[in-house]
Formats: sequence, C-alpha cells, structure tokens
Amino acid sequence: MPDASAGLRWAFVALALLVALGFILVVRRAWLATGVGAAGTRRATTIAAGLTTAWLGGTGLLAASGLLRFDGRPPTMPFLLVAILALGVGLGASPVGARLAAGLPLALLVGSQAFRIAVELLIHQAGAEGIAPPQMTWEGRNLDVVTGVTALLLGAWLARRPAPRWLVHAWNVLGFALLANVVTVGWLSTPTPMRRFWNEPANVWIAHAPWVWLPTVMVLAALLGHVLVFRKLRAAARRRPGPPVRGHQPTAPR
Repeated sequence: MPDASAGLRWAFVALALLVALGFILVVRRAWLATGVGAAGTRRATTIAAGLTTAWLGGTGLLAASGLLRFDGRPPTMPFLLVAILALGVGLGASPVGARLAAGLPLALLVGSQAFRIAVELLIHQAGAEGIAPPQMTWEGRNLDVVTGVTALLLGAWLARRPAPRWLVHAWNVLGFALLANVVTVGWLSTPTPMRRFWNEPANVWIAHAPWVWLPTVMVLAALLGHVLVFRKLRAAARRRPGPPVRGHQPTAPR
C-alpha cells in the first residue's frame, strides 16, 4: 500500500479524535437534559470517555500490529466490520440509545452528520494518493457527501423552526441508504471472495492504522446517528400525532 502524505494522516487522526470527543460530549449533554443529576452525569461521561478511549486505542493497536487482515485463516477484518455494524445498531437500540435520543435535540442529531463532509474530503484525498480505491470516493460510487451537506442545511432549519416529520424521516432514510451504499462498495472492493470491483488498489487500507478509524469511528458514528434520529422521530410520533417536529426539545427516554 502506498504511503500517505503526513497531512492526510494527521487530518484523519484529528477527525477521528474529534468524532470520539463529540460522542463523549453528547453523552454528557443527554444525561444532563434527561434529569440524571450531576453525579449520574459525571459517572456516565467517565464511562463513555473510558470506553471510547479503549475502543480507539484497541482498534488502533490491532491495526498497527498487523492483526487485522482480509487474508489469513481466519481473516480478522471482516469480523471487525460485522462487529461495527452490530455495535452501531445495538447501541442505538439500547437504553443508552434511548437516553441519547431523548436528551439530544433533533437539530443536533441531524446537524452532527455534517462531519461526513470532512470524511468525504479525506477519502477523496486518499483516493488521489492511491490509498483508497476510486469507487469509494465521490468521483466513483460514493455519494455520502450529500448526507453531510443536507445535514448541515436541515440541522440549521430544525434549530430555528419545526420541520415536517416526513422530511426529516426522508432525509434520515436517504442518509442511511447512502451510508449503506458506501459500506457495500467498500466491502465489494476488499480482497475477499465477495470482491466485485477488481481495479487496484483493493480496499485494504482500512485494515491499517490510522485508517481503521474510518469504519470503527466514522462509520460507527454515522450509523449510530441515524438510529438515534429514527428513535427520536418514533418517540415524537407517539407523543403527538401532528406532522411537524421541533429540533430543540428533549423528550423522556423510552
């Protein structure tokens, strides 16, 4: 695999750390907003910080040590990718996800997905440097930058006034579909029996540090965000049947 520029490498690390820090901060905000109290909020924030640090450090060390591979017997990287998807959906559907959905404004849940603009800029640069396969960039089959741009616009709207529930739901379905698309393209570009894109380079960069944080941090954050928006909309529909939803009112966890 070609060496990446120092600028790309450090920008990627910085973005992964910012996304991880953002998760810790939203845990704190959600626990405060749902009336847990100062002590409970500190405990939840400390646990979130510890687990997030362990996840970052653990996945980074696995990648740096060469233990994450698409070949070998058994290949280890596919198991990690499945674990990421299970973790994103499982966390979003858990009591922790319920409190996050209840305590965070819809405007924040939607608007935070704007981080995917930066992700796509970095993937595009990785493609230009010959690290990422071209089909994973916006010049290929990856349109996930649309989610980031529309998240910025819709999040700003929700911060100012209610938006039709159908619009937020449609945006969330679109963003989830675009995320599923790039994950599928990435999987079909890996050197496994499932490979369908035979151009080089194969999608092996995500098994190396720090690029492993693309699936383990950025894809995970995007997936969790979509699950939380679905939960927020479902709770709003149960609470009041009218079409508009507001972007700033916390709800009780379910």
